[in-house]
Amino acid sequence: MSVRELVVLGTASQVPTRHRNHNGYLLRWDGHGILFDPGEGTQRQMLRAGVAAHDLNRICVTHFHGDHSLGLAGVIQRINLDQVPHQVTAHYPASGQRFFERLRYATAYRETVKLTEAPVTADGPLAVTGAFALDARRLSHPVESYGYRLTEPDGRRILPERLAAHGIAGPDVGRLQRDGALNGVTLEDVSEVRRGQRFAFVMDTRLCDGVYALAEGADMLVIESTFLDEDVQLAVDHGHLTAGQAAAVARDTGVRHLVLTHFSQRYADPGEFERQARAAGFEGELSIAQDLMRIPVPKR
Repeated sequence: MSVRELVVLGTASQVPTRHRNHNGYLLRWDGHGILFDPGEGTQRQMLRAGVAAHDLNRICVTHFHGDHSLGLAGVIQRINLDQVPHQVTAHYPASGQRFFERLRYATAYRETVKLTEAPVTADGPLAVTGAFALDARRLSHPVESYGYRLTEPDGRRILPERLAAHGIAGPDVGRLQRDGALNGVTLEDVSEVRRGQRFAFVMDTRLCDGVYALAEGADMLVIESTFLDEDVQLAVDHGHLTAGQAAAVARDTGVRHLVLTHFSQRYADPGEFERQARAAGFEGELSIAQDLMRIPVPKR
């Protein structure tokens, strides 16, 4: 059975805490697994969450600060130790190539898996499969950083009442779907567009055009909210967002499910992030991420 869900492996910014691991997020998209920003300890968090190395098809790193990338060494070695039978592709800012190589070869191990390096050099498409397109957009942070957006192709939804009006039933329905037309009736005559789902992943950044482009119309937006609104100047100075800013982006771009994460250790009450997000006017589904949460992508 196909599953589309976010598995939260870690939610802390900069340093782990007693209750929050460094960043790490796995998107399960039917039979495809994309690991975002594996910080320190991700391999152990995968074990706790029931995520295997075999579940990974892609690794997407937004930038090379340690809380978003120190786990690469362990994850890559685990992929090889478990002899994952399929190709794994890694996306990351091209300017951090030296960091990726150092982490990939941090210690001695036997390479058994084809790991394809696909660095990001500019805004635009990274991969197109039958199930989705993966794109990147530049963000605003002290080091080069990219966010990622996954878009499912639009499909078509058959409308039974239109089939009945044209007298199409039984095996003829399948023929019409396969061939696109039957006895002068086209697929468009008996169906409507079914919008593909959209997922966006936005980490360390100030407000910028890239944030809005990634979030636009997303069914699920996973976005950093390092600071609370009273510390907005700290957010600007260090290249981050507040809870209110992240929620306002979601509100203005039509996001259905907002997932706030990447919390500074200075705050003891996670509920305050929810209160400020609601105060910003976001009315959709809202999750304040906790380690090991599983959050379903909203149904179409």
